[in-house]
Amino acid sequence: MTSTDRARVERRRAAAVPARSRSIEVDGHQFTVHSLKSTSPSPDAPTYLLVHGIGASHRYYRRVQRSLAAIGHTHSLDLPGFGGTRRPVRPLAVEEYGALLGRLLDRLEVPRAVLVGHSMGAQFVTEVARQRPDAVSHLVLIGPVTDPRRSTAVQQALGLTRDVAKESPSGNLIVFRDYLECGPRWFSTELVPMLGYRTDLALGEVRSPILVIRGTNDPVSGSIWCASLAAAAPDGHVFEVAGHRHLVHHSAAVQTAAIIEGHALRLPSVAHPASCRATLAGAKARMLGTTQ
Repeated sequence: MTSTDRARVERRRAAAVPARSRSIEVDGHQFTVHSLKSTSPSPDAPTYLLVHGIGASHRYYRRVQRSLAAIGHTHSLDLPGFGGTRRPVRPLAVEEYGALLGRLLDRLEVPRAVLVGHSMGAQFVTEVARQRPDAVSHLVLIGPVTDPRRSTAVQQALGLTRDVAKESPSGNLIVFRDYLECGPRWFSTELVPMLGYRTDLALGEVRSPILVIRGTNDPVSGSIWCASLAAAAPDGHVFEVAGHRHLVHHSAAVQTAAIIEGHALRLPSVAHPASCRATLAGAKARMLGTTQ
């Protein structure tokens, strides 16, 4: 991180009030909500809902949440069964998580929000946008899964192994702690719906403007896959952060927050399909002869 970036982070931290954490029950399922708000938001300041992926928690969103809270209100979650919350008595499908998150927004009295999801969290927020279109102003998918060409547990495990080998030590420390807290049994239980959910098909039903973000070195969420997701959406775009991996929102938090902020300010567009097709064609050309 450059000195300019560090100074920007400090200014943003000073602009946000201390985080507030609370447990909220939705249909018998426990969520922990970590809220961080700007001390001087504009009248039209967005509200961001940050949703983590499988085995993770709110902890790896801390950096990007501080940056986003400089201009808006933020709620970062621990989903049922993750981050120390009570484990559900049965497996939950992606569609069920989407419905629960929609009702959580109601409990938080947030009529409309920018939804940000990482990895499996990208599936959850996609479902919210599909089920509750009026509640989602913009959608952000970071390192989304699961590419149908790599939809087995073994393939996903190999991708994650390749990723952690070169992630930052701080990112790995957070993820390893969260995985231990989640436990292998619940992780394996929720892995099944993650592998079977077709994010690409669901995005065809989403009206909100969609931004897909990935690190250029992400071995879990490939370039062709991310470009195809943007092309599948009625209003989709892709942004790749050079030199970063699956935890791009942690390792490049300031840059990722700025990208998300820019997306939250843009209006819906009907002129995107050609550009998305060009992005997809470029991705295929770059990856020709390689495995995503």
